[in-house]
Amino acid sequence: MPQSTPQTSPGAPGAPGAPGATAQTPGTLPETTAPPQKVDDKKFLKQAAIGGLAEVELGKLAQQKASSDAVKQFGERMVTDHTKANDQLKEVAGKESVAVPTTLDKKEQARIDKLSKLSGPQFDKAYMKEQVKDHEKDVREFQDEAQNGTNPAIKQFASQTLPILQQHLDQAKNINKTAKTETASAKQ
Repeated sequence: MPQSTPQTSPGAPGAPGAPGATAQTPGTLPETTAPPQKVDDKKFLKQAAIGGLAEVELGKLAQQKASSDAVKQFGERMVTDHTKANDQLKEVAGKESVAVPTTLDKKEQARIDKLSKLSGPQFDKAYMKEQVKDHEKDVREFQDEAQNGTNPAIKQFASQTLPILQQHLDQAKNINKTAKTETASAKQ
């Protein structure tokens, strides 16, 4: 009895041109998606605590040193929102038995010291530029924790805080754009 070799009919799963089949150049490996990297929940909490403390201090500085009302109001919002987030973070950390910093590290303190030497439009420009950069980083880190964290309570904290950080980022970008425009028109 002659042996038949199985044939893949067109449209069968895995057949070339079938839905879900990937085109592959001979000699190349199929594309693979890297599995999501697990995040270190405790490290996230510690970094978020330091970042939150810094945002509060920088916000207080903005209320004192800024010349623009928009920057002063943004600083006030940073103090309010990040104080609330810091309290929530401490609560989650306590329940999870994670010790989080209660003071700034040297890097964050150096940033505050640097900005404290500025005032008026120079402060506004430097502060808002930093806020855009900081909140871009924060949004990435909180998204990563919300999606890839292993501790449900910490993931939930990140998920709940993320929309507020996104609002901060959007607001910082708008104020930064306005400050750049005002600075450029003042030079003319």
